[in-house]
Amino acid sequence: MDQSIRHPTGPTLVVETEQKSIRRSRHFTALGMLLWDLALILASVVFAYWLRYTASWPEPFDRIVSEVATQNQVEFEAFLPIFLPMMVLLAFQFGRRGLYQLSPRLSLLDQIGIIVSSTLTVIAFLIVVVFLYKPFYYSRLIFAFTGATIILLLSVWRVIRTGVQHWQWSRGIGQERVLVVGGSGLGQDVMNGIVSSPGLGYALAGYLNDRPVVENGRATRVYRHLGDFNDLEQAIRASNSQQVILALPFWEQGRLPEFVMICERLGVEYLLAPDFYQLSFDRVDLHQLSGVPLLRPKEIRLQGINLTIKRVMDVALVLALAPVILLIGALVALLVRLDSHGPVIFRQQRVGRGGAIFNCYKFRTMVPDAEARKAELAHHNDADGPLFKMRDDPRITRIGHILRRSSLDELPQLWNVLRGEMSLIGPRPALPDEVARYEPWHRRRLEVMPGCAGIVQALGRSDMSFDEQVRLDIYYAENWSVSMDIRILLMVIPAVIGGRGAY
Repeated sequence: MDQSIRHPTGPTLVVETEQKSIRRSRHFTALGMLLWDLALILASVVFAYWLRYTASWPEPFDRIVSEVATQNQVEFEAFLPIFLPMMVLLAFQFGRRGLYQLSPRLSLLDQIGIIVSSTLTVIAFLIVVVFLYKPFYYSRLIFAFTGATIILLLSVWRVIRTGVQHWQWSRGIGQERVLVVGGSGLGQDVMNGIVSSPGLGYALAGYLNDRPVVENGRATRVYRHLGDFNDLEQAIRASNSQQVILALPFWEQGRLPEFVMICERLGVEYLLAPDFYQLSFDRVDLHQLSGVPLLRPKEIRLQGINLTIKRVMDVALVLALAPVILLIGALVALLVRLDSHGPVIFRQQRVGRGGAIFNCYKFRTMVPDAEARKAELAHHNDADGPLFKMRDDPRITRIGHILRRSSLDELPQLWNVLRGEMSLIGPRPALPDEVARYEPWHRRRLEVMPGCAGIVQALGRSDMSFDEQVRLDIYYAENWSVSMDIRILLMVIPAVIGGRGAY
């Protein structure tokens, strides 16, 4: 019999043991989260009972809460036959909706959405059951108090836990080790996304490719080349990878079943990254023709009524914050004036929606002759593609460093928002000379209005490669929604405060 097809049992058993240990740890973590939730739900029930029957309410709330005479109050123990099943139903509903799935990870807003919808569903079900059975036995308000308290406590707990978790991940604590299979454009995009966003909880263990990724004529040291595609099993064992991302170029797609079988045999989780890189779009719509799946590029969502909704939101939010913005802007303008000579406001031509040119406004953060000195610093460019970024740019003023780290230099762009040239959220506006060097697929990002901040700034800011930034901008344009804008705003705030990737 041919012995070459046999696999060594020792290392494989070691990997399986490690993966079982990882899965066991995840199960314990999920169980701990469930027990915390049950404890908080029980605390919510106790607190709701206190609010309904014991707390002293000020006028005029006391008239609403004290609708039942004291002698008709129900003892806490009488509620247990209702609230104990409620806890079980909530735990079941949370688990069914994936609240305790640690991989793939749910965003904070997704978790809160599951908590709100599940709690309202269970509370509504209990109200119907209870009042059909004993309509005058239980207080209606205690159900309202219970639901509101459960949502509040569980949401606050998720916010705290997510904040601590992201703080740990951003410092390399508790990250999952990821092995990327593929080093072409798609594989590099995946690796760039992992490295530029440590707050997502992933650490790049390395990559497999038939040849190392080469930059400037030599193999890059940024990403570890662990071998070619035939070394997948050995690379998983050597790197202790907990997850594999299969980002194969289209000419290697035939090996997918082989790689999937290896991952499944070793008990390692895997994700597939479809090679739509050459098609220059990130999401597709799926159709069928006599059972044959067909893909077509996803349409830009920011048009028609969606564009009107976004415009109304932009203007309303800017006008609502105008007093605070004007106060901060006046202080920043004074600091810019005192720090160096030159105009306070810097005006620069940028490319807007559909390629239209407009004047973009910022607080000046550089010396007055900064544009004239750009050519002499071109060889110090730290960015790729058509962008120019320099970490230690000598043209930046003292106050300019602070303004750039905090993004306060971009406050005047809110005037561009009111003028209809920019939006609060969207791809960052590009310079005309940058657009002139765009590849054809890059221009898809110009089909939407540029923004003061976007998904790139929320995730990784200047740390990302240019191609990865464009792909994220295209994803935003093709999948826009009001909730996505809200998510990006919530993500941009800590990114701006931390200053990660800004220079």
